[in-house]
Amino acid sequence: QVHLVESGGGLVQPGGSLRLSCAASGSIFWIHSMGWFRQAPGKERELVATVTAEGSTNYADSVKGRFTISQNNAKNTVYLQMNSLKPDDTAVYYCNAQIESGRYHYPLDYWAQGTQVTVSA
Repeated sequence: QVHLVESGGGLVQPGGSLRLSCAASGSIFWIHSMGWFRQAPGKERELVATVTAEGSTNYADSVKGRFTISQNNAKNTVYLQMNSLKPDDTAVYYCNAQIESGRYHYPLDYWAQGTQVTVSA
């Protein structure tokens, strides 16, 4: 069984910073990629940032240059450093991972519980 637990959301002023973390635990054989999606009220869910096992990163155009995703493979953890936050960044952020578990050696999607990020003056 694999679980994702994320933390780091909160309320911040425009221009401020937050750092999200997401840790995978359980019977993990290989993590193909991890990252975040976000969803704001009335909007579709969108990809924010991902990082692959090889270290390749991908960012939404709206966050590129402001957000940085990184990983600590030893801890099966990824981090999303969010700088220069804008009100439009307000959303629930959901950590996502594609993981091969000890039970099944093919990747499955896993989702964390979500954390609220609110950017407001």
